[in-house]
Amino acid sequence: MTTAVEPGAPTTGRTIKAKQRPGDRVFSTLTVVAGGLILAVLAAVAIFLLIQSIPAFFAPADAFKGEFTNFWSYVWPLAFGTIWAAALALLIAIPLAIGIALFISHYAPRKLAQGLGYIIDLLAAVPSVVFGLWGISVLAPMVQPFYTTLVEWFGWIPFFAGPVSGTGRTILTVAIVLAVMVLPIITAICREVFLQTPVLHEEAALALGATRWEMIQMAVLPFGRPGIISASMLGLGRALGETMAVAMVLSPNPKVIFQLLTSQNPTTIAANIALNFPEAHGIGVNILLATGLILFVITLAVNMIARVIINRRKAFSGAN
Repeated sequence: MTTAVEPGAPTTGRTIKAKQRPGDRVFSTLTVVAGGLILAVLAAVAIFLLIQSIPAFFAPADAFKGEFTNFWSYVWPLAFGTIWAAALALLIAIPLAIGIALFISHYAPRKLAQGLGYIIDLLAAVPSVVFGLWGISVLAPMVQPFYTTLVEWFGWIPFFAGPVSGTGRTILTVAIVLAVMVLPIITAICREVFLQTPVLHEEAALALGATRWEMIQMAVLPFGRPGIISASMLGLGRALGETMAVAMVLSPNPKVIFQLLTSQNPTTIAANIALNFPEAHGIGVNILLATGLILFVITLAVNMIARVIINRRKAFSGAN
């Protein structure tokens, strides 16, 4: 910050800096400490997981349950189940979230939009164990007849090949539960980004004769694309790390299975840790911590890729 110089006053060619106030100095120090603390915690978690995971990488075959011979053969089905369930959840949640956000921001009356916004925000506060109970007791029995119909009609598609589960507790049910859990996060962010679309862009599209939907296609969605990506990645992070809902709905079966409606389904890293950690001891604890390291790396990689995609359109983004 520089001070003003009186007209006609002699200048020495040096910039005169104003004296920094104590409050500014304290606030600047606190922000630096807060930012450094985040990096320090992230590094501490990564170092802890890495150190504890080293014995698991060289563990003998008899340290693993089932037919696994080494750590990588053990963690690969879990990593697949984690990514597979999260991807299915996003495939369901993203179109619904964008539609709800567009309805709230550009179609619904003001009072109705406010009410829906409050409901969406409150839905994000529901504990995951409640969603798990809902998935077991309500959703799974309700969709089981629908799964039977899908197998009868579309069983020739590998994803819908039978035999169908008699309980409805399948990976598709888990994906629906996860989609409901991440829906509030994606919807809330998309709604705020859509509301930030410049009014001149919308009015220009309408003035050229575009309908409301064409205006949304030309102005709102291109402007909000980076925000949609950001919201999707936050939802993906929630789906990748979800534990209780997956553990409650699915029975553990660490295999690579693409069928969506059978009784045998892949499990996730988080659910596997939650189910096996109470009984683990010795090298078993290190193996579970090593799978947690893999989940940490997957989540970090997904967020880094999303950040790169967003930065490519940073100049035309209301989400940065």
